[in-house]
Amino acid sequence: MQIQELKLLNFRNYERIQVSFDPHLNIIYGQNGSGKTNLVESIYFLALTRSFKQINDKILIRNHTNLTKVEGVIFNSYQHTYKVILSDDGKTVKIDNNKISKISDYIAKINVVLFSPNDLKMIKDTPSTRRKYLNILVSQLNVSYLKELNQYNKLLKVRNAYLKKMYLNGQALMSYLDIVTDKLVDTGLAIYEIRKKCIMEINTFIGGIYKEIALEDELKVKYVSDYDKKTKEEILNYYNKTKSRDISFGKTNFGIHHDDFVFLLNDYDIKDYGSQGQQKNAVIAWKFSEIMIFKELKSILPILILDDLLSELDKEKIKNILSFIDRNIQTFITTTEFEKLDSLLSDKAYKKIHVSNGQLEEV
Repeated sequence: MQIQELKLLNFRNYERIQVSFDPHLNIIYGQNGSGKTNLVESIYFLALTRSFKQINDKILIRNHTNLTKVEGVIFNSYQHTYKVILSDDGKTVKIDNNKISKISDYIAKINVVLFSPNDLKMIKDTPSTRRKYLNILVSQLNVSYLKELNQYNKLLKVRNAYLKKMYLNGQALMSYLDIVTDKLVDTGLAIYEIRKKCIMEINTFIGGIYKEIALEDELKVKYVSDYDKKTKEEILNYYNKTKSRDISFGKTNFGIHHDDFVFLLNDYDIKDYGSQGQQKNAVIAWKFSEIMIFKELKSILPILILDDLLSELDKEKIKNILSFIDRNIQTFITTTEFEKLDSLLSDKAYKKIHVSNGQLEEV
């Protein structure tokens, strides 16, 4: 999978640009604040209709304008043009100029794997952050996943609202709660099985990749879920037993909305026992495992983005990562230290794109 051409209108600090890319390796360099990350962020936005940063979408719209448009020509066996338009009225997505009514039907058409300095949050942050990372990966692999997830979140919202109503109004019907709970469990089990399969696929690759990058130890990922090894009947029985607690709290205290996963290095949680370097290596191994999963399950190679790679890793680790990159994967690397990166890429051909104040110079 390759992005051949990109057009931006009013995206971040870019007023209007059009740029073509090398099918293999692209180095985007310039000073901090010039727009390097904004450029790769636009590629990510084109694929997933959202930023990889935890921000409101409207921040992506250039100051003093009312819409942004990102358009890309993507080649994956066939060539198609993809477009995402964001305005005060909402978000519109198009493929070959045909409007797609549901964003869930658009996502997964363009596959992207991203590594950025913020990705250490996958280990250090809360379970909700890790679920977001998992959701992004699974939504690109399974076309029905986002629909199931959206349905679960709607049912959870309905159940929580009704629990609050039951707390305030003792006359509320218990039978309605049971109906909603039954649907919630069915949807939750579908999501649980998809997530479990994804983590199993990650574990097929992550241990070997970690050893290649870090030259040490054994890494695996453990999926943690309230639904683990439970039948539908067992889950419904648990909801029934804890019904009064849920009513008292006014929320659902059990379910796949609490799912988590942990990185285990030699069976120890890397969050508590791993060094900063080991944690970084674990995240990178996860990212390269994503590439292998796309290759195995979808028979494609995704677009790879390595944002600000040199700022986070030592020279030896960077060498290991660069040597691991498949020549056939279209890769984007952003850096402020072009000379340093160039010395590490002495055996690779690549395209240089210099960024300065929202302007591009293709070399």
